[in-house]
Amino acid sequence: MIFKNFDFVSHRKWYFIFSGALVIIGLISLLTMGLNLGVDFQSGSRVQVAVGQPFAESDIKQAAEKIGMHPGSITTEGQNKDQAVLMFPSTITKDQYAALKKEMQAKYGSKVDMQESTVNPMVARELARSALYSVLFAAIGIVIYVTIRFEFKFAISAIIALLHDVLLVITMFSLFRIEVDLPFIAAVLTIVGYSIHDNIIIFDRIRDNLKHAKLKTVQDVEDLVNKSIRSTFVRSINTVITVLITALALYIFGGDTIRHFTIALIIGLVFGAYSSIFIASQIWVSWKESEIKKKKSA
Repeated sequence: MIFKNFDFVSHRKWYFIFSGALVIIGLISLLTMGLNLGVDFQSGSRVQVAVGQPFAESDIKQAAEKIGMHPGSITTEGQNKDQAVLMFPSTITKDQYAALKKEMQAKYGSKVDMQESTVNPMVARELARSALYSVLFAAIGIVIYVTIRFEFKFAISAIIALLHDVLLVITMFSLFRIEVDLPFIAAVLTIVGYSIHDNIIIFDRIRDNLKHAKLKTVQDVEDLVNKSIRSTFVRSINTVITVLITALALYIFGGDTIRHFTIALIIGLVFGAYSSIFIASQIWVSWKESEIKKKKSA
C-alpha cells in the first residue's frame, strides 16, 4: 500500500503551514465574528417553534413583532426545515410566551408546538466558566499523565495538537455560524479524549522503537518516526472511520437536540486523526532534531 513507503516526516513544514493558516483564519474569525452562542452561554430566552410546515423567517418575525416582541435572531431547524428558533436578548415573561404561542397558532394552526428555555446572566457566566475549567483541567491531567508515562516532550507535543484540534473545531463553528451550546462542550471534551488516545498510540510505538535505536543523526529520528507512524497508520484510520460512522448515524437519526454535538464531534474526529499523525509526532521530531543539531555544533 502507498502509506508503507510514504515519507510522513520530511513534508512536516507543509503540515505546519497548513495548520498555521487554519489557526490564523480561526483567530480572525473569532475576533471579527465571534461565536454564535446559544442561550446556554448568554442571558435571554430561546423559543423553539415547531411550525409543522414550510415558513418564511420574515413571517415569524412579523408575528412576534405584532405582539410587541423583538427576537434578536431567528433561525430554521429540523430535518424538514419546519422549526423556527427565536432568540430573545432578554428574559420573556409567561404572559409574553402565552401571547406568542397564541399568535403562532393563529397563524399556522393549533398543532403548533413551542418550547422555551431561559438563562439569566449569572447562570450564563457560570456555565462559560465551568466549560473553560473543564478543558483546562483535562489539559493539565494529560500533561501529567503523558509526562509520567512517556516524557515531557511528548506531553507538550500532545497538548499543542489538542489545542490545534479544539481551536479548529471552534473555527468551523464560528465560520459557519453554528450555535454553541452545552452539548458542544461535551463534544470538545470527547474530542480531547479521542485525540490524546490516538496520540498515545503513536507515541507508544515511538517509545518501543526507541529501545532498539540510537538517534545520532537527523535521519535516524526521521526514520524512527516514519516507521512508527507507518506501523500504526491502519489502526488510526480504521479507528477514526469506525467512530465517524457512529457519529454520522447520530447526526442523521439522533434528532436536533444532539445535532450540534455530533457536528462538533465529526469535525473534531477528522482534525484529531490529522493532528496525531501530522502535528503531534512531527513536533516531537522537530524538537529531537534541534537537540541533535545543538550537540553537533557544541
